[in-house]
Amino acid sequence: YPSGNLAIIITRDRDQLICIVQEDEPRTAKIRALFQSDGRSTCYYPNGDEWINMSIQGGQYLDQAGNRVRRWTWPNLSPGPQVSPSPIFISLNRHVGVRILAQDKIFVSSLTMGQQAKFNMGTKVQVSAARQLPPPARLGEDELLLLAFRVRILQLFDRMRGCLNFPSSEQWNKMQPPTYLTTQAVKILELCMAADISNELHSSIRTIVNA
Repeated sequence: YPSGNLAIIITRDRDQLICIVQEDEPRTAKIRALFQSDGRSTCYYPNGDEWINMSIQGGQYLDQAGNRVRRWTWPNLSPGPQVSPSPIFISLNRHVGVRILAQDKIFVSSLTMGQQAKFNMGTKVQVSAARQLPPPARLGEDELLLLAFRVRILQLFDRMRGCLNFPSSEQWNKMQPPTYLTTQAVKILELCMAADISNELHSSIRTIVNA
Protein backbone atom coordinates (compact mmCIF):
# COMPACT_ATOMS: atom_id res chain seq x y z
CA TYR A 1 0.00 0.00 0.00
CA PRO A 2 1.14 3.66 -0.35
CA SER A 3 1.26 3.66 3.46
CA GLY A 4 3.94 0.98 3.40
CA ASN A 5 1.66 -1.66 4.89
CA LEU A 6 1.78 -5.09 3.27
CA ALA A 7 -1.18 -5.61 0.92
CA ILE A 8 -0.69 -9.06 -0.66
CA ILE A 9 1.18 -12.09 0.62
CA ILE A 10 1.86 -15.09 -1.60
CA THR A 11 3.28 -18.17 0.04
CA ARG A 12 3.60 -21.89 -0.62
CA ASP A 13 2.20 -24.60 1.63
CA ARG A 14 3.49 -27.94 0.44
CA ASP A 15 2.16 -28.39 -3.10
CA GLN A 16 -0.12 -25.35 -3.32
CA LEU A 17 0.14 -21.58 -3.46
CA ILE A 18 -1.80 -19.32 -1.11
CA CYS A 19 -2.55 -15.66 -1.77
CA ILE A 20 -3.64 -13.50 1.19
CA VAL A 21 -4.98 -9.96 0.80
CA GLN A 22 -4.71 -7.83 3.94
CA GLU A 23 -6.42 -4.59 4.84
CA ASP A 24 -4.36 -1.40 4.93
CA GLU A 25 -3.57 -1.47 8.65
CA PRO A 26 -0.22 -1.32 10.44
CA ARG A 27 -1.00 -3.98 13.05
CA THR A 28 -3.36 -6.95 13.26
CA ALA A 29 -4.43 -6.33 9.67
CA LYS A 30 -7.72 -7.98 8.78
CA ILE A 31 -7.75 -10.59 6.02
CA ARG A 32 -9.89 -9.35 3.14
CA ALA A 33 -9.41 -12.35 0.83
CA LEU A 34 -7.78 -15.78 0.76
CA PHE A 35 -7.07 -17.67 -2.47
CA GLN A 36 -5.68 -21.21 -2.71
CA SER A 37 -4.39 -22.89 -5.85
CA ASP A 38 -6.53 -25.97 -5.08
CA GLY A 39 -9.61 -23.93 -6.06
CA ARG A 40 -10.81 -22.76 -2.64
CA SER A 41 -11.16 -19.00 -2.18
CA THR A 42 -13.02 -16.56 0.06
CA CYS A 43 -13.43 -12.78 -0.03
CA TYR A 44 -14.71 -10.82 2.97
CA TYR A 45 -16.55 -7.55 3.53
CA PRO A 46 -14.76 -4.92 5.68
CA ASN A 47 -16.74 -6.12 8.73
CA GLY A 48 -15.49 -9.70 8.24
CA ASP A 49 -18.68 -11.16 6.75
CA GLU A 50 -18.33 -13.54 3.81
CA TRP A 51 -18.62 -11.86 0.41
CA ILE A 52 -17.61 -14.49 -2.16
CA ASN A 53 -16.87 -18.15 -1.55
CA MET A 54 -15.52 -20.51 -4.22
CA SER A 55 -14.49 -24.15 -4.46
CA ILE A 56 -13.60 -26.53 -7.29
CA GLN A 57 -17.35 -27.13 -7.72
CA GLY A 58 -18.46 -23.50 -8.07
CA GLY A 59 -19.11 -20.43 -5.99
CA GLN A 60 -21.58 -18.04 -4.43
CA TYR A 61 -21.84 -14.27 -3.97
CA LEU A 62 -23.50 -12.91 -0.81
CA ASP A 63 -24.70 -9.43 0.06
CA GLN A 64 -23.88 -7.74 3.35
CA ALA A 65 -27.04 -9.09 4.97
CA GLY A 66 -25.97 -12.67 4.21
CA ASN A 67 -28.44 -13.17 1.36
CA ARG A 68 -27.22 -15.13 -1.64
CA VAL A 69 -27.06 -12.86 -4.69
CA ARG A 70 -25.57 -15.34 -7.16
CA ARG A 71 -24.62 -18.98 -7.23
CA TRP A 72 -22.82 -20.87 -9.99
CA THR A 73 -21.20 -24.17 -10.95
CA TRP A 74 -18.05 -24.14 -13.04
CA PRO A 75 -18.86 -25.17 -16.63
CA ASN A 76 -16.53 -28.20 -16.74
CA LEU A 77 -18.56 -29.77 -13.91
CA SER A 78 -21.91 -29.33 -15.66
CA PRO A 79 -23.32 -31.59 -18.39
CA GLY A 80 -24.37 -30.10 -21.72
CA PRO A 81 -23.18 -26.87 -23.36
CA GLN A 82 -20.37 -25.09 -21.54
CA VAL A 83 -21.33 -21.53 -20.50
CA SER A 84 -19.02 -19.47 -18.29
CA PRO A 85 -20.57 -17.50 -15.39
CA SER A 86 -21.01 -13.76 -15.85
CA PRO A 87 -17.85 -11.85 -14.87
CA ILE A 88 -17.64 -10.55 -11.32
CA PHE A 89 -15.53 -7.63 -10.20
CA ILE A 90 -15.26 -6.39 -6.62
CA SER A 91 -13.03 -3.78 -4.98
CA LEU A 92 -11.73 -4.98 -1.64
CA ASN A 93 -10.52 -1.42 -1.01
CA ARG A 94 -9.15 1.53 -2.99
CA HIS A 95 -6.05 -0.38 -4.11
CA VAL A 96 -6.92 -4.08 -4.44
CA GLY A 97 -9.56 -5.62 -6.67
CA VAL A 98 -10.69 -9.12 -7.62
CA ARG A 99 -11.94 -10.09 -11.07
CA ILE A 100 -13.58 -13.50 -11.64
CA LEU A 101 -13.91 -14.44 -15.29
CA ALA A 102 -13.70 -18.25 -15.19
CA GLN A 103 -12.43 -21.05 -12.98
CA ASP A 104 -8.90 -20.62 -14.32
CA LYS A 105 -9.13 -16.82 -14.62
CA ILE A 106 -9.45 -15.38 -11.11
CA PHE A 107 -7.28 -12.26 -10.95
CA VAL A 108 -6.13 -10.36 -7.88
CA SER A 109 -4.76 -6.95 -8.85
CA SER A 110 -3.13 -4.19 -6.85
CA LEU A 111 -2.71 -0.61 -8.09
CA THR A 112 -0.39 1.57 -6.04
CA MET A 113 1.15 4.85 -7.15
CA GLY A 114 0.54 4.07 -10.82
CA GLN A 115 2.11 0.60 -10.61
CA GLN A 116 -0.08 -2.48 -11.06
CA ALA A 117 0.59 -6.05 -9.96
CA LYS A 118 -1.72 -8.82 -11.14
CA PHE A 119 -1.86 -12.44 -9.98
CA ASN A 120 -3.95 -15.23 -11.47
CA MET A 121 -5.14 -17.49 -8.64
CA GLY A 122 -7.50 -19.53 -10.81
CA THR A 123 -7.21 -23.27 -11.33
CA LYS A 124 -8.61 -25.76 -13.83
CA VAL A 125 -10.23 -29.09 -12.96
CA GLN A 126 -10.44 -31.46 -15.90
CA VAL A 127 -13.74 -33.21 -16.62
CA SER A 128 -12.20 -36.61 -15.88
CA ALA A 129 -11.04 -35.35 -12.48
CA ALA A 130 -14.36 -33.63 -11.77
CA ARG A 131 -16.21 -36.92 -12.20
CA GLN A 132 -14.06 -38.39 -9.47
CA LEU A 133 -14.84 -35.67 -6.94
CA PRO A 134 -15.84 -37.18 -3.60
CA PRO A 135 -19.38 -36.56 -2.37
CA PRO A 136 -19.71 -33.75 0.17
CA ALA A 137 -19.08 -34.85 3.73
CA ARG A 138 -22.14 -35.26 5.90
CA LEU A 139 -22.34 -33.22 9.05
CA GLY A 140 -22.35 -34.90 12.45
CA GLU A 141 -24.87 -34.43 15.25
CA ASP A 142 -22.82 -31.80 17.11
CA GLU A 143 -22.27 -29.74 13.95
CA LEU A 144 -25.97 -29.81 13.07
CA LEU A 145 -26.91 -28.71 16.59
CA LEU A 146 -24.39 -25.87 16.48
CA LEU A 147 -25.81 -24.66 13.17
CA ALA A 148 -29.34 -24.83 14.55
CA PHE A 149 -28.43 -22.86 17.68
CA ARG A 150 -26.59 -20.30 15.57
CA VAL A 151 -29.73 -19.66 13.51
CA ARG A 152 -31.82 -19.49 16.69
CA ILE A 153 -29.45 -16.92 18.24
CA LEU A 154 -29.59 -14.79 15.09
CA GLN A 155 -33.39 -15.03 15.18
CA LEU A 156 -33.40 -13.78 18.79
CA PHE A 157 -31.07 -10.90 17.91
CA ASP A 158 -33.43 -9.93 15.11
CA ARG A 159 -36.39 -9.91 17.50
CA MET A 160 -34.39 -7.81 19.97
CA ARG A 161 -33.72 -5.25 17.24
CA GLY A 162 -37.45 -5.19 16.50
CA CYS A 163 -38.20 -4.61 20.16
CA LEU A 164 -35.71 -1.72 20.33
CA ASN A 165 -37.13 -0.13 17.18
CA PHE A 166 -40.74 -0.46 18.39
CA PRO A 167 -40.52 -0.41 22.23
CA SER A 168 -44.14 0.66 22.72
CA SER A 169 -45.69 -1.66 20.19
CA GLU A 170 -46.38 -5.37 20.00
CA GLN A 171 -45.90 -5.38 16.23
CA TRP A 172 -42.27 -6.49 16.51
CA ASN A 173 -43.45 -9.82 17.89
CA LYS A 174 -45.43 -10.43 14.69
CA MET A 175 -42.59 -9.53 12.32
CA GLN A 176 -41.21 -12.30 10.12
CA PRO A 177 -37.48 -13.14 10.35
CA PRO A 178 -35.19 -12.02 7.51
CA THR A 179 -35.24 -14.14 4.37
CA TYR A 180 -31.66 -15.32 4.79
CA LEU A 181 -32.46 -16.77 8.25
CA THR A 182 -35.46 -18.63 6.86
CA THR A 183 -33.28 -19.98 4.05
CA GLN A 184 -30.62 -21.11 6.53
CA ALA A 185 -33.23 -22.88 8.66
CA VAL A 186 -34.54 -24.77 5.61
CA LYS A 187 -30.98 -25.72 4.61
CA ILE A 188 -30.25 -27.12 8.06
CA LEU A 189 -33.39 -29.27 7.93
CA GLU A 190 -32.28 -30.52 4.49
CA LEU A 191 -28.90 -31.45 5.95
CA CYS A 192 -30.66 -33.33 8.74
CA MET A 193 -32.55 -35.36 6.16
CA ALA A 194 -29.26 -36.35 4.50
CA ALA A 195 -27.45 -37.09 7.77
CA ASP A 196 -27.60 -40.30 9.76
CA ILE A 197 -29.24 -38.95 12.92
CA SER A 198 -32.09 -40.11 15.11
CA ASN A 199 -35.66 -38.94 14.61
CA GLU A 200 -35.56 -37.45 18.10
CA LEU A 201 -32.57 -35.25 17.26
CA HIS A 202 -34.11 -34.28 13.94
CA SER A 203 -37.25 -33.22 15.76
CA SER A 204 -35.23 -31.22 18.32
CA ILE A 205 -33.37 -29.35 15.59
CA ARG A 206 -36.63 -28.61 13.81
CA THR A 207 -38.03 -27.17 17.06
CA ILE A 208 -34.92 -25.00 17.56
CA VAL A 209 -34.92 -23.38 14.12
CA ASN A 210 -38.72 -23.01 13.97
CA ALA A 211 -39.19 -21.64 17.48
